Order: sequence, then structure tokens, then C-alpha cells
Amino acid sequence: MTSGPKIELGRRYRFAASHRLHTARLTEDENWRVFGKCNNPFGHGHNYVVEVSVSGDVNPATGMIANLADLDNFVHREVIEPFDHRYLNEEVAAFRETVPTTENLCFEIFARLKNFPHAKLERVRIEETGNNSFEYSGDTIVGDRERDNPEGKRP
Repeated sequence: MTSGPKIELGRRYRFAASHRLHTARLTEDENWRVFGKCNNPFGHGHNYVVEVSVSGDVNPATGMIANLADLDNFVHREVIEPFDHRYLNEEVAAFRETVPTTENLCFEIFARLKNFPHAKLERVRIEETGNNSFEYSGDTIVGDRERDNPEGKRP
């Protein structure tokens, strides 16, 4: 990066995936009490909207902080291809032992995108429904999440 003016770029992506909020660490009754209808044994799906925010210096030659094609290709390879039209619990290794809440999806997507080489990843925001959105900016250690909340339960 150069030492010019800094700016932040937000870009939206979409994917569809299904999941079941369930953990073997709880009984069937506890799973139902904690996760409600999202514990449906057949799962359910969402059309997720993911907003990726990156920042950096504006390159004086290009006038950009990052080439959109580079960002799109990176996000497509790291997130869209592995998640789109997948059953997260079984088809994405990160969620075989971790409950695929959207909070945990934020952590996972941030981890997959944090090494974008052309700008600094600032945050990942995921809209699960018109009423629910979640945002993660990498300001806590994801490993602490595993220790403090292994089931990925919502408070």
C-alpha cells in the first residue's frame, strides 16, 4: 500500500445455504428450547447477504484501494464456492463440530477473508433475514469463542 488517503470499500455478495442449529452437547429437549424452530431435524435455509468491508490507501495510479475483480475472485473462491447451495452442518468442515449460527458464520467468513492481499479486511456483516444481521470485525479471538461458548448458543 502507498501512504495516500485511506478509504473503506464495502461490497455485497449473496449465497444460499441450509443448516440446522443443533449440538450433541445438549439433549433433544435442550436443543429445541435453545434453538426452537431452527432445530428442525430437516434443517432450513437462508439467502444470505454478506457485506465485506476492506480499507487501504488509494493508489494514485489506479484511484482504487483494491481492484474489484481481485476482491470478487477472492470472495468467490473462499466463501461463495464452498458455501453456496450447501448444507453447512455436513458440507463445510468448520461446522461439523460447531453449530452453524450466523454468528459462527461471521467468524468463519472473516477467518477465510482476513488474508486478502490487496487491502485490510475491516469487517464482515451477514444478513440472515430482513430482521437479523450479524457483524464481526476481528476484534476478539475466535479461539475464545470455542472455550466460552462451544455450542455457539445465542444469549
